[in-house]
Amino acid sequence: MNTKELLKKVRKIEIKTRRLSDHVFGGEYHSTFKGRGMTFSEVRQYQFGDDIRSIDWNVTARCNEPYIKVFEEERELTMMLMVDVSGSQLFGTQQQFKREIVTEIAATLAFSATQNNDKIGLILFTDAIELFIPPKKGRSHVLRIIRELIEFQPKSKKTDVSGALKFLSNVMKKKAIVFVLSDFIADDYQRTLKIVGGKHDLTGIRVYDRHEEEIPNLGMVPMEDEETGEVLLVNTGSKSTRMNYAKYYRERVDYFNDSFTRSGAGALSSRVDESYVKKLLGYFKRRG
Repeated sequence: MNTKELLKKVRKIEIKTRRLSDHVFGGEYHSTFKGRGMTFSEVRQYQFGDDIRSIDWNVTARCNEPYIKVFEEERELTMMLMVDVSGSQLFGTQQQFKREIVTEIAATLAFSATQNNDKIGLILFTDAIELFIPPKKGRSHVLRIIRELIEFQPKSKKTDVSGALKFLSNVMKKKAIVFVLSDFIADDYQRTLKIVGGKHDLTGIRVYDRHEEEIPNLGMVPMEDEETGEVLLVNTGSKSTRMNYAKYYRERVDYFNDSFTRSGAGALSSRVDESYVKKLLGYFKRRG
């Protein structure tokens, strides 16, 4: 993709998702994710008229003159977008790939946070951390995030949700609003999720394609695993093959729902051909 095509695509996504965040999600986001009240800012010398209840007696004793604690309202929040860019995201039998829908959802969330003057950061992950963009404010920063979501080429095609969550814990020491966007065709992340969910306001957004839920009867079909590159000849005419696949897929979905619920985190699923707008809006309203 050349620069002109990339900028055109970024602009198209900005127009669509910014309109959604302005008219639909701005107020919902603000009411769902509020600031954390009053936080300590500094101490300063006591001045005539100050509330004596604000005196910091420890500092006053050390300095032999009165000092007071100054507090300020903590409105600013930090949003972290954790986006799975593994090989399975380049799957789609409808009008769009999963990765394209994930990009739109991430952009909508980012612009909603920008309206609230919050910082936004990005983690792109596979079975490794492919890219980390520290949280910052502003439209130009959000546009950079969108550009990376569109054009970034990961080195790996595999997935490790747990490893990505551990990286988040290491780089984000203060509480953040975290959205993890993936198809969650993975396991072995529940324990890490519980630890991270105890520190951050965490939400998992599962994006999937309807034809991932079950294999249609098409006879003998060569199938490639997007994450390993392995090609297998699969007899989709076999009822047991179709049932085993459906069982495997359902187990991954149940694991996703159970893991986020047990961790006290939020979770929602959106199919590629469904309206993610309705899903997000419903989720925000339930949270609010």
